[in-house]
Amino acid sequence: MTIEELLTDGMLETFRDRAAGYDAANSFCHEDLAELKDVGYLKMFVPEEWGGLGYRLEEASRAQMRLASAAPATALAVNMHLVWTGVARVLRARGDDSLDYVLREAGLGEVFGFGVSEAGNDQVLFDSRTVAAPLEGGGYSFTGTKVFTSLSPAWTRLGVFGRDDTGAEPQLVWAFIDRQEPGYSIKDDWDTLGMRASQSCTTVLAGAEAPADRVFRKLPVGPNPDPLVFGIFATFEILLASVYAGIGGRAVELAVQAAQRRMSLKTGKSYAQDPDIRWRVADAALAMDGLYPQLQVISRDVDEQADHGRFWFARLSGAKIRATETAKQVVELAVRVSGGAGYFRGSELERLYRDVLAGLYHPSDDESAHGTVATAWLGPLED
Repeated sequence: MTIEELLTDGMLETFRDRAAGYDAANSFCHEDLAELKDVGYLKMFVPEEWGGLGYRLEEASRAQMRLASAAPATALAVNMHLVWTGVARVLRARGDDSLDYVLREAGLGEVFGFGVSEAGNDQVLFDSRTVAAPLEGGGYSFTGTKVFTSLSPAWTRLGVFGRDDTGAEPQLVWAFIDRQEPGYSIKDDWDTLGMRASQSCTTVLAGAEAPADRVFRKLPVGPNPDPLVFGIFATFEILLASVYAGIGGRAVELAVQAAQRRMSLKTGKSYAQDPDIRWRVADAALAMDGLYPQLQVISRDVDEQADHGRFWFARLSGAKIRATETAKQVVELAVRVSGGAGYFRGSELERLYRDVLAGLYHPSDDESAHGTVATAWLGPLED
């Protein structure tokens, strides 16, 4: 199934119409998610023989751009499910079947959430403030607070990690917990500037238990070359960048529409004939034209297992930073083109302007990305 068949123009218009209502009410995108599930969107990484679409990361990136052009917050929410299924696909392609059950369960309709981010944890994937306590039989209980847990009202499986200090060396334990089991609570605290329909609420783990068969990795604290870390970083950064590329692409479309619609009293012509406006629209289009091929190539490189050696993480974090910063710049250019109407609450461009700012907060942030790139090129800092 092509991406255009999966996400039809009619679906996108419906999603775009709903987006304003979700934003105004600060409500979750229940209807969008239901329609996406119905057409198999959440199964895009699932192999065809397991009931999915068999998409690669390159196709998923383009699909998320298309969805985000209509409903950015919906795309951001769905991203978290796609990260886990994408990680499972990346591992499977490399001969690691430890998360095959994620793909099988996604094929049966399970929805996966991403309970990883923690306030103040600048180590991100390499350490955790959450306590992972071993249980008899090989399971673990998790106690800690996870922030920005997108899909909070809808996930059925939540991927979490925490730190186990009970052994000779500390280790990071990765597992899935089930929504039907006790030991966690979700705060109703998602009242944000933008991306409101994602409902990325805070999740408090209070002894949430994962049985042994749901504990899928134990890693040492600190950076390490485990394929899981690469899989999470690659799928998260590329799919996140794709969402913001979708916002930027839509902003160019809105800028063109505004320029053609607005009329100059001085010249009697549309602003599409004004040299300054034409320059701004061209500047926005040029910026986006440079972003699309980068995302296409880097996602294809993950799919085809290209060898970028020590530069992999630099290129992935660089793609995310370039996408979010470019989208922010392009939306601002579109705002300048649109005139005062774009400043009013309820306009699509006003919502995109707020939504695009969320890109500043996702990892990798600007500082860590520059640190990663500097280390790749110059080596680590000396003690």
